[in-house]
Amino acid sequence: MTEEEPELGPPRVADGAELWRIARDSRTLDLNSSYSYLLWCRDFAETSIVARGPGGRPVAFVTGYLRPDAPGTLLVWQVAVDAAYRGRGLAGRMLDALGARVRAASGAHRLETTITPDNTASDRLFTAYARRHGVPLVREVLFEDRHFPDGHQAELLYRIGPLTSTGEKL
Repeated sequence: MTEEEPELGPPRVADGAELWRIARDSRTLDLNSSYSYLLWCRDFAETSIVARGPGGRPVAFVTGYLRPDAPGTLLVWQVAVDAAYRGRGLAGRMLDALGARVRAASGAHRLETTITPDNTASDRLFTAYARRHGVPLVREVLFEDRHFPDGHQAELLYRIGPLTSTGEKL
């Protein structure tokens, strides 16, 4: 493992505090409680991924879950990369690795995420993911601004797939 190539793997409960820190320091993600990151590392480790830098310390993460009403769909909840590791393609590598791992384990063949209209970095990340895998990406409004009680922007749903284990169209 080198600084340029962090090791990728599922999160552990002990990583929860670092995931919370990375999310907080991103200044773009909705910050959840520290407790929620601990639960995420415990209950959704198989559908999430962490990049570990020197000493095994988390430097980036992707959290996700299989949708209960659509178990063939991996919903990506948050993607965050520590500032020192940005601009190296790490988010894309994590997304590719997580998608492949979840497809192999569960047969999931679609990926979804939500993105606010002003989040160009996430738009680029998921658009590039769909392009790399040669599959369609459909965008639609999932939650309008009026649905949020706190002035949150609308959330656009990105639906990507269907995917295969080789990334080719079905």
